[in-house]
Amino acid sequence: MPLFRTPRTPLAPRRRLGRRRALAATGALAAAFGMLIGLSPGAAAAPQDDPVPLGHAYMGMGVDKDQNPPSGIGIAGHGDGVQGIDVSHWQGAINWGAVRGAGIQFAWMKATEGTTYKDPRFNTNYPAAHAAGVIRGAYHFARPNSSSGATQANFFASNGGAWSRDNLTLPGVLDIENNPSGAACYGLSQTAMRNWILDFYNTYKARTTRDVVIYTSPSWWNSCTGGWNGMATRSPLWVAHWTANHSPSLPGGFGAWTVWQYTSSGSVSGVSGNVDRNKFNGSRDRLLALANNTP
Repeated sequence: MPLFRTPRTPLAPRRRLGRRRALAATGALAAAFGMLIGLSPGAAAAPQDDPVPLGHAYMGMGVDKDQNPPSGIGIAGHGDGVQGIDVSHWQGAINWGAVRGAGIQFAWMKATEGTTYKDPRFNTNYPAAHAAGVIRGAYHFARPNSSSGATQANFFASNGGAWSRDNLTLPGVLDIENNPSGAACYGLSQTAMRNWILDFYNTYKARTTRDVVIYTSPSWWNSCTGGWNGMATRSPLWVAHWTANHSPSLPGGFGAWTVWQYTSSGSVSGVSGNVDRNKFNGSRDRLLALANNTP
């Protein structure tokens, strides 16, 4: 029985390289344009100081930076139990009927990032997963250096992160992980980061009545919050730990996990290329209890 209030890819190499090449191309084009108009090489390269533009981040991008596992790690032995995936526009068109037919019972999908970005595939993925019988939810990729937690929580709740008791909708997720574009902790102290997360949590709960799920890795949480235990009794934990071990390592301050992202290089019928694979800590009945906010 899961404790609800506890207390990419390496995408397939082809898909991961596609992301990285797209990002590198942005910087290369900026540099070429700068040279064309007569800027110095240093000035032309300036856009590369932010190598992951707003909207290009995805769940696990920061985890890849602090774990960097070999491709495929964590897949073997974890295919039992209640299985799920997480996706964003990087996966392209998804056949949700095939996903459900492959035994996937739940999925979280990217809805927003920062305070302005909306994932272009969300409005297709969200209802299509529901129609296929996949218990679905939305996630927000946090950019704590761009605005307050409250501002981002409101943006998320207004653009996909809302919740309804319809037997198929999970509470929203705060994806808080290694900064893909600079200092790992976004330039915030441990105290400031704790306050930012609590600000997001309080605002999201006021908007939706639900406790936001926290997605993070042990390395990032321990470093950037100091292993804070302040969310253990508030938020279900979705831990990212890509390992072949039988259980994940936990961030400091948490005593149990509700969802475990055990690999970034899984495969599922209906999804082109590799996809993050996840396991729920309990039965389908308990997953539905989390979705419906019932005991």
